[in-house]
Amino acid sequence: MIASPQQSYLTADEYLNLEARSDTKHEYIDGQVYAMARASDAHVTIALNLATLLRTHVRGSGCRVYIADMKVRIESLNRFYYPDVMVTCDPRDLERSTYKRFPNLIVEVLSDSTEAGDRGDKFVDYQELETLREYVLINTKRQRVECFRRNEQGLWVLQFYTPQQTSFRLDNIDFKATLAALYEDVIFSETQNNS
Repeated sequence: MIASPQQSYLTADEYLNLEARSDTKHEYIDGQVYAMARASDAHVTIALNLATLLRTHVRGSGCRVYIADMKVRIESLNRFYYPDVMVTCDPRDLERSTYKRFPNLIVEVLSDSTEAGDRGDKFVDYQELETLREYVLINTKRQRVECFRRNEQGLWVLQFYTPQQTSFRLDNIDFKATLAALYEDVIFSETQNNS
């Protein structure tokens, strides 16, 4: 997000009306709207690769995969975010065409401008979603996937995947794929590889 809120407070309905007419995507945090940063080639490629793999996996299951342009609403906090990839298997999410409220999986692809928020406030906010079982962060500078899973006690447990593991799992939807497939066509710059 680009931290430049609009001056006046907007209700959730005013935000949704504004967003429907806007050429720029905005996230909504308790009455304020924030323009979203543009994504890099690596960011878009990773998100598309994952969404494609997930769509094939959940086809016919009743679950739906959404990418980039679908909002998630956190009603208890008065928030709307645009996750990079989201999966919902809850039939109540068929009631709304512009946002979802009951995802079980949310994925954020990290970038320099969003990483702190994705790891911090946004993750804390997403934890308010009772249906959310896995929150995944995907690195764009090296092959690394971090999967936070909510266990039976309600605690978030981290498992990370690197090239040494060659594949990664999303347990909530019984999904497994290789890191090579996730990072297909992603070009890491030399400076990124050395960091």
